[in-house]
Amino acid sequence: MHFVKDIETLGADFWSWRTLQQPRSHDDIPRIERPKYWKPEWSATSIADHRKCIEEFERRWKTIDAGPVSSPKFDTESWVDYQLIGSAIYRVFWELDYIKIWQEQPRFYVDQTIGVLFDLLLPPKLGNEVIQESIHILNFTKEILDHGIANLEGKAIAPFAQVAIDLLANIESQIATVVTELKVIDPTGSGDALESAGKGAADAFVNFRTWLTSNLHSMRPIKAIGPEKYQWFFEHVALVPFTTHELRMIGQIEWDRAVAFEHVMMNKHRNIPVPPIPKTAEEQVAQEAIKEREVRNFYEGEGILSQPNSLKHYLTAPLPPYLVPIKWLGVTDDLTGVSRVEEDGYSYVPAPHAALPYFYAANARDTRAGIVHEGAHYQQLATSWRHQRPLRRHYYDSGVNEGIAFYNEELLLAAGLFDDAPHSQTVMYNFMKLRAMRVIVDVELATGRIDIPTATAYLEKQVPMDHETAYEEAVFFSSNPGQALTYQIGKTQIIKLFSDAIAKKRAESTAFKMQEFHDFLWLNGNVPLSLLRFEYLNDASEIELIQNTKKRKGD
Repeated sequence: MHFVKDIETLGADFWSWRTLQQPRSHDDIPRIERPKYWKPEWSATSIADHRKCIEEFERRWKTIDAGPVSSPKFDTESWVDYQLIGSAIYRVFWELDYIKIWQEQPRFYVDQTIGVLFDLLLPPKLGNEVIQESIHILNFTKEILDHGIANLEGKAIAPFAQVAIDLLANIESQIATVVTELKVIDPTGSGDALESAGKGAADAFVNFRTWLTSNLHSMRPIKAIGPEKYQWFFEHVALVPFTTHELRMIGQIEWDRAVAFEHVMMNKHRNIPVPPIPKTAEEQVAQEAIKEREVRNFYEGEGILSQPNSLKHYLTAPLPPYLVPIKWLGVTDDLTGVSRVEEDGYSYVPAPHAALPYFYAANARDTRAGIVHEGAHYQQLATSWRHQRPLRRHYYDSGVNEGIAFYNEELLLAAGLFDDAPHSQTVMYNFMKLRAMRVIVDVELATGRIDIPTATAYLEKQVPMDHETAYEEAVFFSSNPGQALTYQIGKTQIIKLFSDAIAKKRAESTAFKMQEFHDFLWLNGNVPLSLLRFEYLNDASEIELIQNTKKRKGD
């Protein structure tokens, strides 16, 4: 039993440290609850300390002899928890030494400054200390940006720097507007301090933008991470059992499938008018609240997924004025957190108009388009955060989280949720096209076969989608290899797990219970699917494939 205790202690120590060290991300799934008045630390001294700490965690992890998957030295659940800690440890190495986000990507320092403010302002009910915390964040902005300049010197990548320059084009007025809007809700009378902090942060961003612009000509060109390092990520962090070639092939097969059936749907519903979008954000919010309850009833009525009374709701709200200027800093939703599982999750929607971006337009026409994906995120996370095993409450890799949400789209399409909405059926297949194209783009960017402009063109013309969204996706995928394909690859693994679970029950002459399967999947929705296959089916094939590959390489 001391093995189990060692794992639990190591996990608790690691996550106490990681809560402070983990960099802020503009993706919503990796968000993590921070202590009040948290400040990111990315000075040269802090980075050296991060590396020293993670090396010690790796040493401790390796001293625990878990045994091979074929004969683990303790229960299956604890063996899986042990592998989870390894995944989390190697993600830190991935950030520090492989993609080197702190050294090559200027946007990283935007995320560690005003990005922290964006996250603070996401909950629909802001705490009494929000103004003081906002002042705190704005006041440390200059220090972090100065550290950023020192870390980026001679290492920054020119295309990533250009992205940061473009994003910061209007940062002075954006911060001023945020400050003005926060003063409206200020219960503390700290308006002068808030304005002063905002001015200091704006000046720091101007200096950062000027430095990037002045040094852009001498910065390095973008270089693909390459197949070897790309594969390392899948073997050590994501725990995905596919080669780069297999990943690309899955993407292409699913692309062809989605293209074909989208065309069939468009032809089938060619004479049916496309429904109008709501006239106001308030109308859309009201529609979503009704549809969210309908979806929950559908889950239970069809025996798909349990909906306990303890699970709160996924709702929408108009985008608050203080978030409007900085909405580009991340996904505008609040999926709550470990300490807030008794609260509803929210997604903020803009006022409807004819030129809404890709996802906003789909969600406006049928709010269920967002409920079946982002709503699935909320339910999965809220369920996983209640897990009786504490190490399952944390984020490890997007493969299972995004895989579940994407899988849920086609699951509910096949189950009949959209039978009353012909054009929403077409949208679901268009979403499938996008996620399949993301696999192709991810692999091609990481292996150096295409660049950001080419990836943007692929997405814009082939999906199709608006140029702004396509460009944002291409840049994000290039800066974060392995993330874009998580939707499709996770879904592929889930479908195989589903199929094999049915086959196992048939072999045992017992009934397969779909709701029981999905309840297990959502509860363990932070655990990579190769590990869930081992735990749910006692099938170690995917884990063995990964471990045997690592052994051949001498890892």
